[in-house]
Amino acid sequence: MNTEYNMKQIAAERAAGYVQSGMKVGLGTGSTAYYAILKIGEMVRAGLDIQAVATSRASEELAVQQGIPLTPVRDIDRLDLTIDGADELDGMLRLIKGGGGALLREKMTAYRSDKLIIIADETKEVPVLGAFPLPVEIIPFAYEWTVQSLKELGCSVQIRRDREGAVYETDNGNYIADCSFGRISEPEELAARLTGIPGVVEHGLFLGMADQAIIGCRDGSVRIIGADSASE
Repeated sequence: MNTEYNMKQIAAERAAGYVQSGMKVGLGTGSTAYYAILKIGEMVRAGLDIQAVATSRASEELAVQQGIPLTPVRDIDRLDLTIDGADELDGMLRLIKGGGGALLREKMTAYRSDKLIIIADETKEVPVLGAFPLPVEIIPFAYEWTVQSLKELGCSVQIRRDREGAVYETDNGNYIADCSFGRISEPEELAARLTGIPGVVEHGLFLGMADQAIIGCRDGSVRIIGADSASE
């Protein structure tokens, strides 16, 4: 039986096959995107010619280690393709992202991409979003007020902390509020309400952004949702 990490690697390596020379590519963040970056690095060392943008410092460091050429964002107008993971996805390719703390940069990168491919293992597929706490990036100033406003939407809130117990800070110097709704039956409505709260920088609902999802399965197969849907 394939482990969760095998499933992630299967999906990531399948997605890397979409990368072609001449492309401008967004590199996602997280445990599944990690495998995509490793595979793309292998392809670059074999002659693949691309320009890449990383969605976090961690992914940037990994890309440099793998020999992937990174281009400053100011020098790229749009990306051809971004490959990134997800904490949850439903059958409509609506996502919860941000478990790795990079949701703002991930969303900005996805927005400027012609195609967003999501890679995940089959445990991330859900009928309804919300079992995974929704990450919301908030500014540090008066964050207690922002947390209270989030709670008024009907969720419990935990400010994310690092392994030492200190408040976790994103690459942008902000905090992450992990919001437990249990079930998000109307994600579009919730997204609009979150956006309307002063102090919220961005939320982890990615709606109408993913073009395709590549799912690694326990039996070693790959299932594709969206364009070119198929099982292999």
